[in-house]
Amino acid sequence: MPFRTLKVRFASSFKQLFHFGWEQALSCLFPVVIFASLAITQIVSLPILPRYDWLLIIFLLMQWLMVYFGLETKDELKVITLFHIIGLALEIFKVHMGSWSYPEEGYFKILGVPLYSGFMYASVASYLCQAWRRLKVNLVKWPSFLIVVPLAAAIYLNFFTHHYWVDIRWFLAVLVIVVFWKTWVTYEVNGFQHRMPLALSFILIGFFIWIAENIATFLGAWKYPNQTDAWSLVHLGKVSSWVLLVIVSFLIVASLKQFKERKSI
Repeated sequence: MPFRTLKVRFASSFKQLFHFGWEQALSCLFPVVIFASLAITQIVSLPILPRYDWLLIIFLLMQWLMVYFGLETKDELKVITLFHIIGLALEIFKVHMGSWSYPEEGYFKILGVPLYSGFMYASVASYLCQAWRRLKVNLVKWPSFLIVVPLAAAIYLNFFTHHYWVDIRWFLAVLVIVVFWKTWVTYEVNGFQHRMPLALSFILIGFFIWIAENIATFLGAWKYPNQTDAWSLVHLGKVSSWVLLVIVSFLIVASLKQFKERKSI
């Protein structure tokens, strides 16, 4: 291959990668605000209210601003609110079971869980909704609604039931691969369309959330039992949990998107 041709292809690929990264960064605006707020409130002691309550105020304000300036639609806000409720319910149960804790004081807490924690789950939904819109995501060979909904419900319920019964996460992971084996996600970057196996996108998003989780625990968002005395890396096995949670998030967002598209026809 001539050097000139190779140079042109490399420049084109780099340009695509840059645009993809830029769109991803814009889609991650809410998570960025969350991490920035965690870092700042860890360093700077804010007056009047405990840290957890300031975080709740900041996240509520950020959510309002995103809708006000059109960065998120009202329909997307409904999805994000749903994830806030789902995440908060999971947090309450996990804290009760001793999986992790929120050791700092706060007025706005429910059974030991600060209300701001739901926004960390909502930020995943915010990312999915914005990336879906910015990258013009489309699903190819999406399974039946009657398969997707029970699968998402089973994955979510396993986060609760594995404390009392066998943990079937690996069975569910295999089931996901089987169900979505032929499913692809297509997306557009700077006018060019790309595609990726849906199962691979689950793994990639879950891995990056695990990295974000390490940053969040380092900044004191919550603590695992082994981090009580000193911070340590979150166990790599948590990636599987995040992958499954991403799957639940994606299935809910995708199902609602599909339902809305059919309703508008």
